[in-house]
Formats: sequence, structure tokens, C-alpha cells
Amino acid sequence: MAVRIRLKRLGRLNRPSYRICVFDSRTRRDGCAIEELGIYETLTDDPARKLRVDVDRARHWLSKGAKPTEIVHMLFKKTGVYQKAQAAS
Repeated sequence: MAVRIRLKRLGRLNRPSYRICVFDSRTRRDGCAIEELGIYETLTDDPARKLRVDVDRARHWLSKGAKPTEIVHMLFKKTGVYQKAQAAS
């Protein structure tokens, strides 16, 4: 099964918000997700609410071979998903 990390659209007309979800690649855009990793609210001015990602779970799915879409890849770069985990000292 090919797994993709992509956006699921929510919100009303002209006020979109998205969930970052793990899907089987054959599932439709707003279909049933395997797991939800975070939220991306495009129209919010508050930077703390604009993008929230569960970094540990995102790293888990990437290590299992899940492929993010281009937009999700960009969002993961902003949140630090691709940075090495800090070693406990």
C-alpha cells in the first residue's frame, strides 16, 4: 500500500482550513484518513494557530516510507520535521 501525507480540506466556502493527514494514495481528497498529523489554517493571522503539526508522528510516518506532497513538504520544513531529533543529555 502506497501511503501519502497530504491535506484534507475543511471549512466553509471561501474560508478553507486543512488537516495534514496520512492517506492511502488511492483515497479521495476528503476521504477517510489513516491518521491526522496536524492542522493548517490559511486565513488566520495568529502564527501560533496557523500551523500545528505532531512532529513525532510525522517523523514516524516518514520513516515508514510515507511520501509528502509538495505543500506538506514545505510545511514540514517550516515546523522542523526534517531536522534531527535533539539527543537527550
